Amino acid sequence: MSLTSNSVPMNRDAEQQVLGILIKHPHKVDQVIDKLRPAHFYDPMHRKIYDIIVDLYNERGRISYTQVYNRLRREEQLESPAEILIALTQSFSAISELDPSVEILRNKEGARRLLHAAQAIEEIAVADTDEELSAVQARAQELIFAATQRESEGEDDAKTLLEVLNKCYVKLVERRQGLDEAYGLSVRFPSIDGMTTGFKRKDLIILAARPSMGKTAITTNMVVNVAKREVPVLIFSLEMDDEQIGDRIVLSEFFTHKQSGKFEITSNEYQTRLSDEQFAQAQQVFNELYNLPITIVDKRGLTCAEIRAKARKVKTEKPNLGLIVIDYLQLIKPPLNSQKSWSLQIGEMVRELRDLAGELDVPIILLSQLNRGVESRENKRPMMSDLRDSGNIEEFADMVVFLYREDYYYPEQSKQNGTEGLVEIIFAKQRKGPTGTVQLRFVKEYTRFIDEFPGGQVSPNGPLG
Repeated sequence: MSLTSNSVPMNRDAEQQVLGILIKHPHKVDQVIDKLRPAHFYDPMHRKIYDIIVDLYNERGRISYTQVYNRLRREEQLESPAEILIALTQSFSAISELDPSVEILRNKEGARRLLHAAQAIEEIAVADTDEELSAVQARAQELIFAATQRESEGEDDAKTLLEVLNKCYVKLVERRQGLDEAYGLSVRFPSIDGMTTGFKRKDLIILAARPSMGKTAITTNMVVNVAKREVPVLIFSLEMDDEQIGDRIVLSEFFTHKQSGKFEITSNEYQTRLSDEQFAQAQQVFNELYNLPITIVDKRGLTCAEIRAKARKVKTEKPNLGLIVIDYLQLIKPPLNSQKSWSLQIGEMVRELRDLAGELDVPIILLSQLNRGVESRENKRPMMSDLRDSGNIEEFADMVVFLYREDYYYPEQSKQNGTEGLVEIIFAKQRKGPTGTVQLRFVKEYTRFIDEFPGGQVSPNGPLG
């Protein structure tokens, strides 16, 4: 694919309008400096002049006709700079044309980025290499996503305290009125929502535990709870296949119906052969689940780049994507030929996933294993130091949550203490909330967590028990 001057999206008149206004009315540079880059100008001469304007502004905080002229003459890159500048200053009709012309340049530059991305994808696709198709697709998705992302609208990053407090006050009023928008994403476990006030956009949440504690089960329960409110969710399962996840979701819903007194189908019955009545009941559950907005990627050995590309694709298709779950960190494939230690690679992957949460404006729950140091201690409740290959995991995480089951390690003691089936949800770190511990009950047969203690089983000072 070759781009000719006739096919490239551009508007020379708008470019001339913008430059003419800025040169004749230098105070207007403040209005556009955050919105326009030299790349927004297609004409090389116009791009060079705007580049000089930006350079002078950054050096001195202001520009003038004389400064632009002197710089052009000194660099000797354009013939007759005086004639060029005079033509530019005579090319606009009114200062009011500035904003519309800026918007035209931004739109044209965005269209050019799309064309260049398409050209790059064509070159990748026809290249005679041994690169895997999945890697090619990941690169193509990254190019398209980057090309379709609108830049900042030039919103001023510097805000007065009055502006900040106004935003805080609006949130305060919304919380008082009970509006969901005032909080983060509710996962419909009251104890957890009470500790977090919902998972916040852009946050990376590490959920870590030893095997068999229920990491995948609790996140699957959260996913279904979120999706039932028509909030799209994306799951990356690097260990279990899609059918295993589907079966867990179905079993969990069987428990919901059992609790409501409708019917009971056990895990063993589901895995063997159902009676006609049970089959009809199972069909009812399937019908209730069919339309949940859950997307599952069950490919093993994904790299962070591939996860990012697939997540961007889903975000493009479902702009209101509300949650991403990745199960789990240690199964993410590191980049090829990396010379870094495994611990540093883990830390780099965590940082990339936190950046992805910010880019896509969604919370990401990243499951993680804990190292075996837990097993050698008498008190086996997880601590920060137990994060496997911990490196920078704690540093980059916005929230760190551990799971602990006494009945897993000490079944007899658990019977005596009455803690069979109870799971401690330990909030070891929260940038935007308290630390502490809450309890849920885990019904293992149905891979279902139940909140039996909303509002009454929170320990702000450490583990329960």
